[in-house]
Formats: sequence, C-alpha cells, structure tokens
Amino acid sequence: MMWLLIAAELLVFGAALLGYAGARALDPAGFAAAQDGLDRLAGTVNTAILLTSGLFAALATEASRRGERGRTRLLLTAAAMIGALFLVVKGFEYSAEIAAGNGLSTSTFHTLYFLITGFHAIHVIFGILILAIVMVFDDLEHVETGTAFWHMVDLIWVVVFPCLYLLR
Repeated sequence: MMWLLIAAELLVFGAALLGYAGARALDPAGFAAAQDGLDRLAGTVNTAILLTSGLFAALATEASRRGERGRTRLLLTAAAMIGALFLVVKGFEYSAEIAAGNGLSTSTFHTLYFLITGFHAIHVIFGILILAIVMVFDDLEHVETGTAFWHMVDLIWVVVFPCLYLLR
C-alpha cells in the first residue's frame, strides 16, 4: 500500500511541477523577478536538513535490520526531530514572504510557490507522524515502510528546491 501512496504522491508533485513549468514559460520575466525574492539560503538549509534527516532514517533501517531496537528508535527520533527543523525554517521563510507583501494572490509564481511548498510541508508533518508511529511499532517491515515514505519526502524536496529557487 505504501508504494502505491508513494507513486501517487510522486505523480501529484510531478503534475504540480509541470504546471509550474508551464506557467513559468508563459511569464518568464515575472517568475524570475519573484524567484529573486526567495531566500535561497533558507531553501539550501532546508535541503541540508532533509538530506541529513534522510541519512538518520536510512541508518535507522540498517539498525533495525541488525535487530538493534534501541538504536533504531533513537535514529528515528533524530530523523523526525531534524525533519521538524525543516518546518521551523519554512515557517520563518513564509513569515518573511508575507511580511514582504507576498501571499497566495500576489502573483502566479507566489500562488504556485505557496501551494507546492505548503503541500510539501504537509507531507513533512505526515512523515514525522509516520516516523513517530514507527518508533512504537518498530519491526523491520514498519521501519522500512515508514522510512520509504520519509525518503519520498526528501526526494520531492530535492526536485522542488531547484525548480522553485534556482532554475532560470
């Protein structure tokens, strides 16, 4: 079931990014100007946060394969807590955007930016909840399933970040 969910989520984000690319093609100057206002450092920090969190999730899977329940739970906790930092950084980033007068209706770029990154943030929250559940029900199958979802969240950000923040 989890693999079907992951495939569906990848398709949804793929469609959103295709829509973004199409809208960008219609207004390249407007998108470039709006994109220049984004905090690339915050986006870069969030990329490092999610990749680090993904590393801890992968280490948790390996610990689970070795039967190290305590270590598995510790690594899952670290993955979830580091993942929560993503939301803190994103919150500061959203606050700065809103303080600058940018919201969902400011421009097509901002509409897509907030929708795509907001939808991703919801997945981060859901992923943290999955990791928390897996900490309790920590058999290998659950750990592998939970961390597979978490890695999907990482993968999506690795694609979203350059599309929204870097590509011209």
